Amino acid sequence: MSDETVQTLPPVDVAMIDIKQILGMIPHRYPLLLVDRLVDVRKDHSAVGIKNVSVNEPFFQGHFPGHPVMPGVLIVESMAQTAAGLVISTLGPEAGIPIVYFMSIDGAKFRKPVIPGDQLRLLVTKEKRRGQIWKFACEGRVDGTVVAEATITAMIMDKEKPV
Repeated sequence: MSDETVQTLPPVDVAMIDIKQILGMIPHRYPLLLVDRLVDVRKDHSAVGIKNVSVNEPFFQGHFPGHPVMPGVLIVESMAQTAAGLVISTLGPEAGIPIVYFMSIDGAKFRKPVIPGDQLRLLVTKEKRRGQIWKFACEGRVDGTVVAEATITAMIMDKEKPV
């Protein structure tokens, strides 16, 4: 038996949130909607976002012609959209539909390129919450290999109140 501590995850609250539900949760639309579904949502803990990367993505026309690579900033945006889905799932319908504003990114690392045909799995885990400020550890994987990681911070705002 190993001396390693086994971390027990909370149970899955929602097995899958499909694209129609995501469209009702976050304001992003084509071409900046960068998460196709959420799976394994553990409210107030973690979620996994899925982005199926297609050669038809508009950013591939210029990044880079003849050698398409998903821009790192869009991988981070995919992480942020997954985090927004986790926040809204955690807060529940009684919170209405708030807007989740991306505030900061720390420690971003891009380890391997994400290319057309890849399925990008975005694991987002809540590190802490203080009032309307939430912090997340994020990791992107393709075929089980870590391709990107970052820590992001977001602020939750009421959609009806001006910024």
